[in-house]
Amino acid sequence: MQQAVEMLLKWEAKDPETIQLWKTMNGWVYDGFTSTYKRMGVDFEKLYYESETYLLGKEEVIRGVENGAFFKKEDGSVWVDLTGDGLDQKVLLRSGGTSVYMTQDIGTAILRFRDFPKIGRQVYTVGNEQEYHFKVLFLILAKLGYSWAKECYHLSYGMVDLPTGKMKSREGTVVDADDLMEEMASEAEKQTRELGKIEDMSDQEIKDLSEMVGLGALKFFLLKVDPKKRMMFDPNESIQLQGHTGPFIQYTHARIKAILRKAASLGIEAKADDLINVNTLEPAEREALFLINSYTNKLQEAAKEYSPAVIANYAYDLAKEYNQFYQSIPIFNESDPAKLKFRIAFSQVVADTIKKAMSLLGIQVPERM
Repeated sequence: MQQAVEMLLKWEAKDPETIQLWKTMNGWVYDGFTSTYKRMGVDFEKLYYESETYLLGKEEVIRGVENGAFFKKEDGSVWVDLTGDGLDQKVLLRSGGTSVYMTQDIGTAILRFRDFPKIGRQVYTVGNEQEYHFKVLFLILAKLGYSWAKECYHLSYGMVDLPTGKMKSREGTVVDADDLMEEMASEAEKQTRELGKIEDMSDQEIKDLSEMVGLGALKFFLLKVDPKKRMMFDPNESIQLQGHTGPFIQYTHARIKAILRKAASLGIEAKADDLINVNTLEPAEREALFLINSYTNKLQEAAKEYSPAVIANYAYDLAKEYNQFYQSIPIFNESDPAKLKFRIAFSQVVADTIKKAMSLLGIQVPERM
């Protein structure tokens, strides 16, 4: 521990050897992050590094001591007393003057509002084991006089369990994201080949489709559960084409696209007007149309509840309703031209809505599957 403290002091003093070692090790980490995020389809508008925010955090802590918001102990360490808020005392600077996580988070929060003054709220998406940390952070920011502190929100998500037990990094049972993505893509490719509907696809097209389905399965299974709840992630269940899964929704979208291609080959052109030119609707059509009309409300509900699960379950419900329609009403057996055009236009709207909803979850949907 003493060696670690000494190294931190050297780092903050910009000791060349320490800085070079730190940059080398960080380079390995950032390269790994970049690779993983790219495959997962995750990107960021701006990155904040603790090494760039801790100085501002230290300045703010010192200012807090000067205005009486914080206090120094005999050993020179700086603390905040939150006992009046039902918490306890929290260290903000160590006795040697070095920063802690809280110091860095103070600086980062302030920089974000400076860089993006029009944002209405900062949402911290961090596991529920950090609930106390963020309660303290928001109280500290308020004590420093920042009115926007009350608009900071911790989206505290539940832990993820595996069929074999909870993922715990300290016990070596944590799942590597890269390994999991590779496993999901491989399983998707295996199932795709077994279905035997890809004879005319190139190896690259099969690989791209497998990646889309595998990552879609992974993302959907994680996002369909309310983020605040603890959940069980079962890789095998998540990849199934039937059930409450991402591949089921993706397959529904691909099925609709096949219907639209057939309609085009038959010279059937359907437009938005065709959706209002039918006087009678089958129950399956009515239910799906009701869901389509509720899309905006679902978006608002998801935003209000900070829950992607609302969108995930909406997409599943819409896909399920369309499949019931598809099973009960043979589209191309319809002799009434108006009803036929309605069903083609209706299918197009369902496909578009599924694609929009899934894209909000970072999930792509295939044209063929």
